[in-house]
Amino acid sequence: MQVNFLCEADPMNAAIRAIRELLRNHPKELILPLVVFTVAMALGYVARRLLLRALAAWNGKTQNRTGQILADSLRGPVLIWIVILAVHLALQSSDLPARFTNWSTDPLRVLFILSLTLMGMRFAGELIRYHGAQIPGATPVTTLSQTLAQLTVLIIGVLIVLNQLRISITPILTALGVGGLAVALALQDTLSNLFAGFYVAVARQVRLGDYIKMDGGPEGYVSDISWRSTTIKTLGNNLVFVPNSKLAQAIVTNYHLPDKRLPVQLQVGVSYDSDPRQVERILLEVASDVVREVPGMLAEPAPSVSWDPGFGDSSLGLSLNYSVADFVSQYSVRNQLRQRIFQRFREERIRMPYPTRTVFLHETRTETDGVGEAARRRTNTDERG
Repeated sequence: MQVNFLCEADPMNAAIRAIRELLRNHPKELILPLVVFTVAMALGYVARRLLLRALAAWNGKTQNRTGQILADSLRGPVLIWIVILAVHLALQSSDLPARFTNWSTDPLRVLFILSLTLMGMRFAGELIRYHGAQIPGATPVTTLSQTLAQLTVLIIGVLIVLNQLRISITPILTALGVGGLAVALALQDTLSNLFAGFYVAVARQVRLGDYIKMDGGPEGYVSDISWRSTTIKTLGNNLVFVPNSKLAQAIVTNYHLPDKRLPVQLQVGVSYDSDPRQVERILLEVASDVVREVPGMLAEPAPSVSWDPGFGDSSLGLSLNYSVADFVSQYSVRNQLRQRIFQRFREERIRMPYPTRTVFLHETRTETDGVGEAARRRTNTDERG
């Protein structure tokens, strides 16, 4: 192994020595490569600016998001490509031996492939992020989806690099197969979360933007599904990170499936002296006003009134049944209904009684009390006699 390393290092050392000799004995020979490098960098920079400006003009004219993503992805790698081209042209114009200039071809080619791979990873991730949700029936666009797309591009790029370096991937695959079991055991929790997150995203039982509630756990909007955890944004604007394996095993209520519409019930208690028909009419009128004026309350199905819970200890219970657009809308709609119902009841002099209970006490005389009274009467009679 040591001999091979020295043999591989000899061309590099020889190239360094040749450059030193050139700088010491013929410094003027570097003028042409430096001029070529400078001119190539300047022309490449100008071409880059023209390209990015043309893409920006096209994006502004067509309002195409794909063009903007492509421009952002090209902004960094193009600089690397310009440097690679300038170095290659400078080396080709120098008086270095051909074996040295040819030796630099492989590193520059590998650098180009790696930069192209990084650009492809960014382009694929952003493209899926902004356009994946527009495809009917497509997998929900999550961080996990972006990561899988970027990982695919990275694997393709690595395979191309290995092919350029003439390295066989068969021993690598064999080593991965042997060590795969040990890696799987060491990363058991990580792999469990990864596959659980993939299952949750593909099954579409939990989607981005859905309002869910875990049994005995948090509730809120699903904001992201990554390779490790699912992010839930609560109504208090807090983020809760749930491991994907826990989410896949939990009992989850999704308030956005099969649709976002949610039936709600508001209970009202009135005095037994009230006219039930009048109360029902007022509740329906208030509900009609809220449907027209408050966003979130649905006109269909139409609001209704039912005698539920019915006869109570101190009041007659009625329920106003209505539907809201989504889970969160119920809070604002319920607030408006309570305020308006309370105001109408005051105007119509309909009393909403406090919880009360009337207890009737009856005086009873036991048989023992009767016997004692008769005994007292006999005692008094005997004393008078």
